[in-house]
Amino acid sequence: MLKEPLTSIFDADVVFKNTPVKIVINRNCPEIKLAGLKVGPFQVGKEYEVKFWIAQELERAGIARFREDELLDLVKLNKIHWKERVQASQQVAFLSKDFYPRLRRYLRNLKMRAIKKPEKMRDYERARRLSQDIINLRLKKLVSLASSRAQTNQILGNMAEEERVLYDRLHMIIRGWRAKILKTKGGGET
Repeated sequence: MLKEPLTSIFDADVVFKNTPVKIVINRNCPEIKLAGLKVGPFQVGKEYEVKFWIAQELERAGIARFREDELLDLVKLNKIHWKERVQASQQVAFLSKDFYPRLRRYLRNLKMRAIKKPEKMRDYERARRLSQDIINLRLKKLVSLASSRAQTNQILGNMAEEERVLYDRLHMIIRGWRAKILKTKGGGET
């Protein structure tokens, strides 16, 4: 089955909300109906895989929590930042396809915690600076990659979904621009 390409950040968020994630149950819970779907029953301490939006609702209700490996944190963000900085200018470090939706949610949650507890503002500001630097580093590389010849599947596979959409658009625009610049009209005119 061919997957439709994403056309916007909104598309990436919709796809992400329907991505399976792992949760750990905090308390026993009978079967629940959510938007016409049935989930559960759940047993305390057990792990389950559910769609992200369902996991969010279960977390809000205090029934479940995300597994630690499902969440971004400052340590993981620092590691991503370091990996990106050490990559050559024509290479991008691997990012999961859903990195940006996870990043947006992580920053949003950190900001909400910082509003409630001002001592958390330092963590939020640090995460925001790291995120901005990661984005800037990768954006420069994407522009450079898009202006060179078509890339290998390995390089393209290291890109998050939104980056791949941006790369494809930039590559097409730059290729078209080059063709127009080099196009010659009849009689030797340029």
